Amino acid sequence: MFLCYNISEVVGVSFSVKTKDELAHIISYKRCCQLAEFVALIRMDGTIQISSYQKVSISVITENAAVARKIFKLAKELFDIQTEILVHRKSRLKKNNVYSIRIPPQPQVGQVLHILGLTDQNNHWIPDFRDTFPRSLVKNQCCKRAYLRGAFLGGGSVNNPEGTYHLEIITNDSAHAEAIAALLQDFDLTAKISRRKNWYVVYLKESEQIVNCLNIMGAHHALLDFENTRIMKDMRNQVNRLVNCETANLNKTVNAAVRQIESIKIIQSVMGLDKLPTALRQVAELRLAYPDISLKELGEAATPRLGKSGISHRMRKLEMIAEKIQGQKNKI
Repeated sequence: MFLCYNISEVVGVSFSVKTKDELAHIISYKRCCQLAEFVALIRMDGTIQISSYQKVSISVITENAAVARKIFKLAKELFDIQTEILVHRKSRLKKNNVYSIRIPPQPQVGQVLHILGLTDQNNHWIPDFRDTFPRSLVKNQCCKRAYLRGAFLGGGSVNNPEGTYHLEIITNDSAHAEAIAALLQDFDLTAKISRRKNWYVVYLKESEQIVNCLNIMGAHHALLDFENTRIMKDMRNQVNRLVNCETANLNKTVNAAVRQIESIKIIQSVMGLDKLPTALRQVAELRLAYPDISLKELGEAATPRLGKSGISHRMRKLEMIAEKIQGQKNKI
């Protein structure tokens, strides 16, 4: 049995919905790719129902109207199968429409079950079908792309790039999670798998890999939106880093200037600046005259001009004199 996971409460849902809407409108012209995507959708969101008369039906639940239409269309084109769509409104929290696509008992259902990997050639149930993956459906690169697209439509989400970078596909089957991760690896995307209660989460965290994944699935408009937002975000972060750096440097300059002025005033009050050597007196008077400027600017104001290292050296001497005066006061 395949269960449905509620994706509507995942962070970044607005960007996810936009991405899913784009992917849901992609209909491959190749039958092999249509089959791969259809199987992924059923394995992600489908429920197999067996009546007391051993009649089998398949139900798929989604909150995305475009995804519901896609499942309906693929079922019709691939199997010429009768399909029903029921719509009801959620009564709790977000009152979204929920679409239930039902394939009632009919001869073609057996064909669907076999393609899903649930039955063998003789239409007998495969006992450990959870451990099986229909690899024959994803031999070609185009079919791998289609399967990943279907898996994302059935149980995926991608965060808005304004926040943290995160793309995930959730399934209740560990073997299926491993298979999805392997398909991503075929495109050099290194996905990780984590356990979230009864669910297995296949996820990507790196922005470059998320962009590549969107491209692989065919979400080109979402990819461009993601890239544009990422570029703006990186620019803002860079500006913030520069501002923070400038602020830190300014704070450092101000704190140093306050300390230097305190030292000079100690010297001035005890022995007077005129008792200092000419070179030190000039620097002390300049600092009192220009309390807010940096050492570099202070050096440019000196006559003759001094470099930052020269000013810094003289300031250290002034601070040492002030410390010596303070030490003598403390002894008294």
